[in-house]
Amino acid sequence: MNITFPDGNIRTYAAGTTAMAIAKSISEGLARNVLAAKVNGRVQDAQLPINDDAALELLTWDTAEGKATFWHSSAHLMAEAIEFYYPNTKFGIGPAIETGFYYDVDMGDTPFTPDDFKKIEDKMLELAKQANNYQRQAVSKADAIAYFTQKNDPYKLDLIKDLADGSITFYTQGNFTDLCRGPHISDTSPIKAVKLMSIAGAYWRGDEKSKQLTRIYAVTFTKQKELTEYLAVLEEAKKRDHRKLGKELELFAFSEKVGMGLPLWLPKGAALRERLRNFLEKAQMKAGYTPVFTPHIGNKELYITSGHYEKYGADSFKPIKTPAEGEEFFLKPMNCPHHCEIYKSKPRSYKDLPVRLSEFGTVYRYEQSGELHGLTRVRGFTQDDAHLFCRPDQVKEEFCKVIDLVLYVFNALGFTDYKAQISLRDKDDRQKYIGSDENWEKAENAIIEAAAERGLNTFIEYGEAAFYGPKLDFMVKDALKRSWQLGTIQVDYNLPERFQLEYTGSDNQKHRPVMIHRAPFGSLERFIAVLIEHCGGNFPLWLAPDQITILPISEKYNAYGNKVLETLQNYDIRGLFDDRDEKIGKKIRDAEIKKTPFMLIIGEKEQAENKVSLRKHGAGDLGTFTIDETIAFLQSEIAKDLNQSVKNQ
Repeated sequence: MNITFPDGNIRTYAAGTTAMAIAKSISEGLARNVLAAKVNGRVQDAQLPINDDAALELLTWDTAEGKATFWHSSAHLMAEAIEFYYPNTKFGIGPAIETGFYYDVDMGDTPFTPDDFKKIEDKMLELAKQANNYQRQAVSKADAIAYFTQKNDPYKLDLIKDLADGSITFYTQGNFTDLCRGPHISDTSPIKAVKLMSIAGAYWRGDEKSKQLTRIYAVTFTKQKELTEYLAVLEEAKKRDHRKLGKELELFAFSEKVGMGLPLWLPKGAALRERLRNFLEKAQMKAGYTPVFTPHIGNKELYITSGHYEKYGADSFKPIKTPAEGEEFFLKPMNCPHHCEIYKSKPRSYKDLPVRLSEFGTVYRYEQSGELHGLTRVRGFTQDDAHLFCRPDQVKEEFCKVIDLVLYVFNALGFTDYKAQISLRDKDDRQKYIGSDENWEKAENAIIEAAAERGLNTFIEYGEAAFYGPKLDFMVKDALKRSWQLGTIQVDYNLPERFQLEYTGSDNQKHRPVMIHRAPFGSLERFIAVLIEHCGGNFPLWLAPDQITILPISEKYNAYGNKVLETLQNYDIRGLFDDRDEKIGKKIRDAEIKKTPFMLIIGEKEQAENKVSLRKHGAGDLGTFTIDETIAFLQSEIAKDLNQSVKNQ
């Protein structure tokens, strides 16, 4: 059989050779690092035989799939350690998550607390050193039911009832056997560092009517050094938590009376939002976008036409019923159906295209309460939405221009480490998508070609497309090297079809436009949360809620201080005047906590010479400046923040 590697190299092996054997044929060092294998796009055990020609990628710790396999295998190891100390434990599910894994367990009346973490960690390391193989075994449905009936595990039996006979596998390592489809690492020996992180309650299958299990979160690594570094990053992340900083910097708040997941923007936060909005609107105007506004609700028929009712109905707020018989409205889950109707509001010619409609539109999703998290997961959020309607021959050019706009935004805000994920349909399951194969192929090819033309660092993820079309998602790393999905661009041949959108072509015939969805920020709420944590609340000077604060040494200098503030405000330099009856040392400390970029300290000498003493947050005194020098300096610092993005635009 022929095996094709990611670099295009092809080697011939005997049918039935395993990925691990192939790795060993290349080098023993490579084989030691292989955790799993991706065969024809599917991740599997490296020990499974490959029987036909295949594309093969050997997965190591440096790959997302390799880490996921390692962490899922670690979940089984943790379950074995738990069962050793608590033999009557019943096990739910134990998946890998973004970092680490969890296992939902039912320990009956036995309490499990953080005091128990250490003994489980020690037992996991002891078991890992035994280098027990993860052994895969296909079992019949009857045998699977018999096994977990004997173990009296209702959760595994509940999972088995939904599985087809002939598709069920067990995995065993050491003294622990679990129902699992895999994949797993070859044996337990690569697991060198373990840390149980936290426990929480979790209803079985997410159903509040079911029993609440104990969810144990943990993380493992191949080296102790990696765990030490990870824990250090977590400590820094706590300091940067946007929920903590949002409260300290007086940016936003939540109220139970208003409702969970519905943020209240305080004056400083509202000003921050407006500056981000104005920044993007200015760039959009230059790029030919036309701003529009649409209602917060729409008729149910609108979302049935768009397909959003079918796809998002379960995640929507309940319908708003009017006095009219059978009339229902929904809080809008998306802006795009409204924009389709704006496009349709008048006849369009091929000469009119592209039409670029933009809106900072608030949308609503009924996220489960357990999934809400600060600003990153809310029930009402504002998207920097735009929809471009263009001719088929304009798609790639327009897509490239949108890429340029997204990169302009990232550069202006200090996000320089990113990859672009090309999100395509699932190769096998096409049921969750709408539209023809022909339109999907055209849309997917347009994205791939545009990304290549702009030289983006890309990777493909199958099954991550929107239900109406493929997309390009920008995966941005923050200052702590955590990955976030921010900007997105999507090509859509399907909504124009559903809404019967048209334009008159040069042949005087009716044609369908192609629709491009794009949102550089994604949602303002989530973007601001990521930005807060990326910069630790030390916003770029052009964006900071307060760029300066004026600190008089005593009330004798209040009049002069207010005059200085008024002068700076005339030059669009934002700030405030701290006239509290406090010592100057406390005022400086408070300004540092508030992360105000610059402090202007005034006393007798400064007033007499018409100057200020300038101090920079985190850096200390910069010296004494005249008012004109201060203005020139601050304007120069503000310009530096935007200089790179202006160059790129």
